[in-house]
Amino acid sequence: MTARDGFSRWRRHWPEYLAEAFGLGLFMVSACGFAVLLFAPGSPLVASVPSAVARSALMGLAMGGTLVLNVYSPWGRRSGAHLNPAVTLTFFRLGKVAAADVAGYVAAQFAGGVAGTAVAVLLFRPAVADPAVNYVATLPGPHGLAAAFVAECGIAFGMMLMVLVVTGRERLAPFTGVLAGLLVALYIAVEAPLSGMSMNPARTTGSAVFAHAWTGLWIYFTAPLLGMLAAAELTRRAPALRRDGCAKLHHDRRVRCIFCGHAPR
Repeated sequence: MTARDGFSRWRRHWPEYLAEAFGLGLFMVSACGFAVLLFAPGSPLVASVPSAVARSALMGLAMGGTLVLNVYSPWGRRSGAHLNPAVTLTFFRLGKVAAADVAGYVAAQFAGGVAGTAVAVLLFRPAVADPAVNYVATLPGPHGLAAAFVAECGIAFGMMLMVLVVTGRERLAPFTGVLAGLLVALYIAVEAPLSGMSMNPARTTGSAVFAHAWTGLWIYFTAPLLGMLAAAELTRRAPALRRDGCAKLHHDRRVRCIFCGHAPR
């Protein structure tokens, strides 16, 4: 692909890039808002739901629901709702995304993560800066960096394996977003104490910029990608898992697809 081809793709595909930025931005606003509601001192829910485990489960449901909303929203149907550089790069490894679109998506995802957190700061300050919320920063837990790395690899592997297996099966594909939301809810409730449950370098960066929380940042840039690439390699090598699905989490045939070339009539 020449530089001219790349610029041509960017000019034609900017709506998809904008949709990616908006989707992750919305996710960050939702994460900060629900964290303030569930964990900030003075919030009525902190008093009415004293169990931290229960509030973590509620946080998981809220963020899983936010992801489902993103996947099936007009902007999610447009971009495919990757919302995550590791997802986009894994689809690139599988030959489903062009290099120029990888650059556009990844740039949009990082911009959306930072912009969404900035909006959350305007909406929820000063509570969003309280140590109990801390801009929903993702940090390694008390078990250390190695545990956080392994945990991030594991949850990323599980998520991408589900996406690749389900999107490749026509009858199951429409439920990909719901299953992804359920996994996010489970991961937040169970895995968050180990790594903060990021699975997404753009999401982690959005929080880190404001929280100045750079501890273990390398984990969130490497482990999710390694886990997802491992899932992709497994599906490539296991005939029972291999299916030819689209790079969108929800392929609405009423909306164009820049990955498979589908254009609605």
